[in-house]
Amino acid sequence: MQNLAVQKAVKQAVRDADFTKLATPHTFRHSFAAHLLESGYDIHTVQDLLWHSDVVTSMIHTHVINKGGRGVTSPLDVL
Repeated sequence: MQNLAVQKAVKQAVRDADFTKLATPHTFRHSFAAHLLESGYDIHTVQDLLWHSDVVTSMIHTHVINKGGRGVTSPLDVL
């Protein structure tokens, strides 16, 4: 699917869903990255998956993650 076709499809889906906020294909990329980081994936994995050439670009997505002291979990916490 061409980039323009994706943009048109997302625009139509947003319209059909009666969203009141703007949503674009970039919105989904940002959301995907934020969910990866919230799930504990490291920044370099996010960089690879989003095809960012510089890790600094990927780090932009970290501003939405605010876990404070709970950002790191022990492997024992998931047992």
